[in-house]
Amino acid sequence: MAKESFDKEIQFLRMLVLTSGAFSRQQFAERLGISVHTFDKTIRRLKEVVNSMHQHLQQEQSKEFSETLRFSYYDSTDPLLLFLFRAKSVKESESQRMSLLLGAMNEQALTAMELLDLCCSSLSSDLALPDEKTIRSDLKYLEAVGVIRREPGPRPYRYRIHNDLVRSLSDEELMDLYDFVDVMANTQVPSVQGYLLRDGLKKHLLRNQVEQHAVEPFLYKYHYYSRILDEAHLFTLLHAIRHRRKVRFLYFSPKSEKSYASKNTNPLFERDTEGKAEKTLPLKIVYDHQYGRWYLLSYGREGIRKYRLEGMTQIEEDEPAAEDWFEEKQSELADKIRYSWLIDTGRPVTVRARFYNPEGSEPNFVKDRVMLQGQWGQIVSEDHYSFIYEITVNGTTEIKPWLRSFGSSCEILEPIRLRQEMIAEWKEIQSYYESV
Repeated sequence: MAKESFDKEIQFLRMLVLTSGAFSRQQFAERLGISVHTFDKTIRRLKEVVNSMHQHLQQEQSKEFSETLRFSYYDSTDPLLLFLFRAKSVKESESQRMSLLLGAMNEQALTAMELLDLCCSSLSSDLALPDEKTIRSDLKYLEAVGVIRREPGPRPYRYRIHNDLVRSLSDEELMDLYDFVDVMANTQVPSVQGYLLRDGLKKHLLRNQVEQHAVEPFLYKYHYYSRILDEAHLFTLLHAIRHRRKVRFLYFSPKSEKSYASKNTNPLFERDTEGKAEKTLPLKIVYDHQYGRWYLLSYGREGIRKYRLEGMTQIEEDEPAAEDWFEEKQSELADKIRYSWLIDTGRPVTVRARFYNPEGSEPNFVKDRVMLQGQWGQIVSEDHYSFIYEITVNGTTEIKPWLRSFGSSCEILEPIRLRQEMIAEWKEIQSYYESV
């Protein structure tokens, strides 16, 4: 299957969200590391994707919907940027062939040769006709992703749509399942598969003439657009970890002036990029709930390395690692991040903080939040007015935003350096609100 890379579109959409359309075409292209011509071509392609998914819209509505890519993405309760994952990632000929195969197998179980005959008689004359090898490759792919199943029995094998679950449930049960998937997709990570499952269930319900309002019980305001975009890389990296394979990619650090570089195949047009070619062994993926970011922890020539998924492009799997060596590096990583609030591998330090109980508030929401989010920290002393929380962490950089988020309800006691840093930061914040 000829899968296309969405690296450029992912970085394009991320920049669109971050800049809110404030950049000119030239500024946008320079920051992204592409030409203005490529910028125009990319936005045309994205609009075509949106229109292809909403062919039922009238022309004016379709035009307005296309413009939401640039101007109105915050108005949607659904993560609009998810449409990239709903877009066709196969060639046009493959897309039409897949539709024919799935439509045929929805009615009855068929063999590869019967499906080949169907494709040859039904495909448009301007498309190349498939051979038996192509059809068997399609069937192998569809079976691997769980769309179809092979019926038990002797050769030749027969295949049919794998939709036993939705067919066995009543409309009421399907609506309950839809509600559950809707809630989980909007509140858990990762969520892309949940959104795609939700859409499939909705289409099935609507085909059964279930009222539209019956499948829209909840509305969500989506905040972490980058999180959804980074899930494009997530499962590639999880596959590499599961099979102990190294990966190669072009990396753009958060401080880099560019976030993408075209993959030039003609040496006459090669140019230096600000991305850095990396080769590393993925060990663990960590999600930062506070900022909606994914991180890759891996082992390379320089030891344990940390990458933000948003800076990774052109990811490809490389050679496998020995099982014992892989497990050794995973143990080494586990030891280094044992006291990490998130992914910090610095020197452990003990943090003590006093949290003040809110006056006249039951339940105590400050204490409840500390107990819920405080990880392995403990409350070491407590009185009617406050309690002291203690935790050992690798460095104070990652825990500081969490402590700061409590505002005046939190006072840092130790270490003294962290206390002085917090005092300086609060004084700086206070200066912003001085009278003019």
